[in-house]
Amino acid sequence: MASASLPPPPPSSTSLTSQQSSPPPSQLPIRKMPGSYGLPLVGPLTDRLDYFWFQGPDKFFKSRSEKYKSTVFRTNIPPSFPFLGNVNPNIVAVLDVKSFSYLFDMDLVDKRDVLIGDFRPSLDFYGGIRVGVFLDTTEPKHAKVKSFAMEILKRSSEVWLRELLSNLDTFWETVESDISKNDDGASYLIGLQRCIFNFLSTALTGANPSVSPDIAENGWKMLDKWLAIQVIPTTKIGILQPFEEIFLHSWAYPFFLVAGDYQKLYNFISENAGDVIRLGDEEYGLTRDETVHNLIFVLGFNAYGGFSVFLPSLIGRIAGDTSGLQERLRTEVRKVCGSGSVLNFRTVNEMELVKSVVYETLRLNPPVPLQYARARGDFKISSHDAVYEVKKGELLCGYQPLVMRDANIFEDPEEFKPDRFVGQTGSKLLNYLFWSNGPQTGTPSESNKQCAAKDMVTITAALIIANLFLRYDKITGDAGSIKTVVKAT
Repeated sequence: MASASLPPPPPSSTSLTSQQSSPPPSQLPIRKMPGSYGLPLVGPLTDRLDYFWFQGPDKFFKSRSEKYKSTVFRTNIPPSFPFLGNVNPNIVAVLDVKSFSYLFDMDLVDKRDVLIGDFRPSLDFYGGIRVGVFLDTTEPKHAKVKSFAMEILKRSSEVWLRELLSNLDTFWETVESDISKNDDGASYLIGLQRCIFNFLSTALTGANPSVSPDIAENGWKMLDKWLAIQVIPTTKIGILQPFEEIFLHSWAYPFFLVAGDYQKLYNFISENAGDVIRLGDEEYGLTRDETVHNLIFVLGFNAYGGFSVFLPSLIGRIAGDTSGLQERLRTEVRKVCGSGSVLNFRTVNEMELVKSVVYETLRLNPPVPLQYARARGDFKISSHDAVYEVKKGELLCGYQPLVMRDANIFEDPEEFKPDRFVGQTGSKLLNYLFWSNGPQTGTPSESNKQCAAKDMVTITAALIIANLFLRYDKITGDAGSIKTVVKAT
């Protein structure tokens, strides 16, 4: 099914129970769910080695989908045996847009402690507090924390643009300087992470890193280490095997390895984010500890971590393009901004192609590849061609890089099409763009788990593209380095 004949979109509310597709679920055959967990210990270990070593995540999911002739099946996903015996690796994989959408039906699924599956890092990483991302919508604290996050985003809009553009100026000046000193171009990842950290810290928390030399110099490194230590057991790194399996995927790493850095970040936020901390206390009933630890998580894991993964793929996609896309983007940006080069939220929202490039990059390179949810009770789940029974307590796992290549929804799904989300048909496709714990057309609220900053992420990425083409006529490079820049004439 190509994009010209899309089924009705899944609802963006908290419930998908009225969901219809073509054909309707009542007309789809009920099929016994394929797949297997294998023998105890042996099955999970075999799947783990395939996932991390012999196949990699893409081939792991794709090969099983082809084997079972189904986009819904049972399997195991790491981490697991030997030293993570308290983690249950059994999952129901959902690999098409229709079955994947059940992960966001809060009537059917529970999101408690499933950020990275059945594995959850020690709460020491968050000051002993279950921060908002680990809370289910049925837990009273969730509404307070989610409302607080949405409010600080709303208030940050006054400084968001200013801080972003100011830090981008510094970033691009550094890139230009590095290119002038090196004929092979400039690696920009460190500079980009500094830019992201400084901008987000000031915009989200009101704590400007410039007040602390240590945080200004090393804050981004502290977050990198804090993030890495948490997710290493679940992530394919790509170093020499069997060393990766033995040393990186066999156990959870302890908090004490980053405890000193985390305390520095806590002190920095606690001492310099007074207005935001008072907001958490006075309007949302959060303690100081709850506010600061949630702020660190939103800043570090959600915002900084997400942008650090996504922006290099976006910049690399544009810098490496040879199809004429840069010329088209440059033309649109300068036409909308006019001779005065005015760039703001309103003008960037008028840039259809710029936004479509952002959406298409999110489709092919979602910053969070895996989404999880646990069945609240027994229910039936539909793929495009069959219905399956899910049991209470089963963990559903969606691998977004494959879900977002669903040929029933996206025409030529493996191809990067910069215009995919332009126009009326493109707007309809946004109903099926899942990268933010919900569809792009969804609305974050206290009653769902959709990313509170969903719209700020896409508009920020669009602002970065627009800023690039107001500054330069052309750039060349990839996801790690910029080779050349041609300043705007």
